[in-house]
Amino acid sequence: MEHWSNILKTRRTKAKRLKAKKPSWLRRGRLLYAFLIPLFVSIVLSLVGGHYGDFIKEGIGFLLLLGVASATAKGIAQEEAYLLTIITRAPKVPYKALAMVLLGATVFYLAFVAGGKPFISSLFVGILASAGYVLYYGLDPRADKLPDMGDISPELVLKTLSEAQAKLAAAEESNAHITDKILHRKIDSAIERAHHILETIQHDPKDLRVARKFLVVFVDGIADVTHKYTEVEESDIDSTMRERLHRLIDDVQTRFDKELARLKANNLFDLDVTIDALKAQINH
Repeated sequence: MEHWSNILKTRRTKAKRLKAKKPSWLRRGRLLYAFLIPLFVSIVLSLVGGHYGDFIKEGIGFLLLLGVASATAKGIAQEEAYLLTIITRAPKVPYKALAMVLLGATVFYLAFVAGGKPFISSLFVGILASAGYVLYYGLDPRADKLPDMGDISPELVLKTLSEAQAKLAAAEESNAHITDKILHRKIDSAIERAHHILETIQHDPKDLRVARKFLVVFVDGIADVTHKYTEVEESDIDSTMRERLHRLIDDVQTRFDKELARLKANNLFDLDVTIDALKAQINH
């Protein structure tokens, strides 16, 4: 149990560290929105002053710059998810590259069309803006993060992990509505263990073939238990049923600890002995 305590403390520390980094990502992503303010003021002044031609030209520039800011925010969100995932494919849509090109075009448009500057100087500042964008934001990740998986299809690994993570997210959402503090903590601990085992599989995805059955039973079981529990009024659950639920989650955690120990020791899951009993318990 001390081993698991250390694991859970490490995971929570990591989660807090990642959460602390998030505002920095958001601030960088929102930086371009600040440049919309003076342009918006200029649009308002053009409208009030009756300069409708300038109003239209600046309005188009505003929409283009808004597109740059939006694409940048999406690109940063994609990059963050990519960096925090051990196994994943590179983003399909290169939002930051698109934003870089669009920014250069927007600056050229605002200088040449809306501002009446010479073509060459407008082109130069447009290229300079694109170069500055790359230096500050960088470009999108292009390389897939796919370690050696033996003869297992990368698509199977990515699909299985994605489905398991989605089910754990659903279990976490359901668990947030459980007011039984003891049961809530037990389920939270079980979900933490599930996250840890997914991380273990990502470090050695060749184990997925023998671990997949365990993932289906364990992750589906936790998600199913939490969902069904929240579908009924907690006041309608008698003490006998509540005790059964507590024992079930305790048993799931115990079995999970044993399977994880086998995975670390032997690089495989010995599932045949316990899987049917676990499935039967979860279904009841």
